[in-house]
Amino acid sequence: MTIHGDCSSLLSQHFVLGHAPQHQLYSPSPPPFLLFTLHLSSVSAWKKEEFRTCNQTPFCKRARSRKPHSSSLFATDVAILDGALTANLRQPPPESPDQDQIKPLLFTLSVYQNGVVRVKIDEDPSLDPPKKRFEVPDVILPEFESTKLWLQRFQTETVDGDSGPSSVVYVADGYEAVLRHNPFEVYVREKQGKRRVLSLNSHGLFDFEQLRVKQEGDDWEERFKGHTDVRPYGPQSISFDVSFFDADFVYGIPEHASSFALRPTRGPGVDDSEPYRLFNLDVFEYIHDSPFGLYGSIPFMLGHGKARGTSGFFWLNAAEMQIDVLGSGWDAESGILLPESGSRIDTLWMSEAGIVDTFFFIGPGPKDVVRQYTSVTGMPAMPQLFSTAHHQCRWNYRDDEDVENVDSKFDEHDIPYDVLWLDIDHTDGRRYFTWDRVLFPNPEQMQNKLAAKGRHMVTIVDPHIKRDESFHLHKEATSKGYYVKDATGKDYDGWCWPGSSSYPDMLNPEVRSWWSEKFSLKNYVGSTPWLYIWNDMNEPSVFNGPEVTMPRDALHYGGVEHRELHNAYGYYFHMATSDGLVKRGDGKDRPFVLSRAFFPGSQRHGAIWTGDNTADWDQLRVSVPMILTLGLTGMTFSGADVGGYFGNPEMELLVRWYQLGAYYPFFRAHAHQDTKRREPWLFG
Repeated sequence: MTIHGDCSSLLSQHFVLGHAPQHQLYSPSPPPFLLFTLHLSSVSAWKKEEFRTCNQTPFCKRARSRKPHSSSLFATDVAILDGALTANLRQPPPESPDQDQIKPLLFTLSVYQNGVVRVKIDEDPSLDPPKKRFEVPDVILPEFESTKLWLQRFQTETVDGDSGPSSVVYVADGYEAVLRHNPFEVYVREKQGKRRVLSLNSHGLFDFEQLRVKQEGDDWEERFKGHTDVRPYGPQSISFDVSFFDADFVYGIPEHASSFALRPTRGPGVDDSEPYRLFNLDVFEYIHDSPFGLYGSIPFMLGHGKARGTSGFFWLNAAEMQIDVLGSGWDAESGILLPESGSRIDTLWMSEAGIVDTFFFIGPGPKDVVRQYTSVTGMPAMPQLFSTAHHQCRWNYRDDEDVENVDSKFDEHDIPYDVLWLDIDHTDGRRYFTWDRVLFPNPEQMQNKLAAKGRHMVTIVDPHIKRDESFHLHKEATSKGYYVKDATGKDYDGWCWPGSSSYPDMLNPEVRSWWSEKFSLKNYVGSTPWLYIWNDMNEPSVFNGPEVTMPRDALHYGGVEHRELHNAYGYYFHMATSDGLVKRGDGKDRPFVLSRAFFPGSQRHGAIWTGDNTADWDQLRVSVPMILTLGLTGMTFSGADVGGYFGNPEMELLVRWYQLGAYYPFFRAHAHQDTKRREPWLFG
């Protein structure tokens, strides 16, 4: 660990990195020479038209068009089974033979210690759906299930003037959960006064599109920018409304370059607004003050108000999600009257696939809600001390002489730093786990020199593997069948930094174990115990893919479609890399892995940063609410590229960014290869 002088203490805390592809230079099937052109050319600004809007996303457009009280579901066969409240959700027979009859859905409500309620809704496997819907594995802590309170009975009562009963169960001292039978609704309330805290389907917007077998004449394909998604099981989206009672503001659901308190996206006075999108994408030079989804997704929202305090709602679902924050008066013409409770914020949650697997957190304070959330997804990992200090990165430090010069200049100018980073061009032809032996002839010696000063090095390892028959990693992954498949069952071939690339199927635990072994000192030739890892491009980024990512109908382990797990791909990649460093140190060395993509649970595996920002004052400003939101949703070890990744900051901007960056939990300076060198001593 470098010794920091007193006057430089602010700079000795934290730093970040990232780089971006030049997407617009790629056609759907780019010839190899364009990849070379891509690398030499300057990156142009983000083009909004490369990405879908809600109106271009059928499930989002359908869900937004539904009117309040359109759901006709009601609960039957209510019982206690395996310590949970269960029911079947049905709808009345269709009014005409042309209408589809929804099969009964299975409803389960479970209660856990410390004020956590879990509600699951899924298709009934006994009714032979075409396949099992995807449930996200390896996110919920194994020990969480041991905190389940085994329900023994439920009470019935009539609520809100209904003609039939509702079922009520104990949640915690002073709180109850209510299953309203007809119309179907679930909510948590205070026992005394029966004041609601959180509810699902109070406005009757619940919709669950069931999997189907394709019949002659069915046209389920979706097309965007020359790409076709075959959708073999038809539309399978889910949507519902969630209400936060006695809430003045809602927060959370990163990642967006927007305000800390979430603004309304629909309602009176809100024109032409998009929902908050959760769909991990490689978006460079992103704009600020936008609900557009960026690199990571955490579908966890907190409501807060002076009258009661804080509550939280989490949907464990890895498919694309869109979330509307509904402004006051959005339902003025619905005729629905909810119990009076002062202020209330309504939201609409929409997802392309998966199941309903939701968690209600009753609070009542902000810290209580965060504790309840992390009891489900895990506490942040304890970082190594060096990783909380100043990191220095650039795409790319050219060779070992450049590395030695930068390192010595920090000493010469008495500027504290602890970690030096190498981007993609330290490798042999962008084959990860290799070194360009012309530019870096002795990587172990280079790392040992840094280590002698108490410093460390970080190298980049991305998920795209160069499709080169002479590359041992590709040969092994191919022979073992470890790659994600395309819709036809062949190894998926997409374009990224190395050119033609394939992607390990990180949903498969066997593949994750195989990947983790690659970080051993024996397998990662040229590495040392002082070397740590950076996972970039793990949304995953595919330059010639739809929306610069993997097609939704690509296939993963167990026949899972990519649409079902997209937002968790980077999470599994991050997990496998972190596990690799733990194995490398025989469990005695804490890992440090920086990831760009993230998902609930990512906090257990390392740090994240806010991606490819720009050297301007607006990006400096928006980094604060972005990092605060990440912290509020469990990702406490996060930061933004100091100085802005793209562009050349004026000296005043860079100075101010360093001053702010010293207080980021993760503090890293990083810059694109086309920018001017900006190591701090170059500014006098």
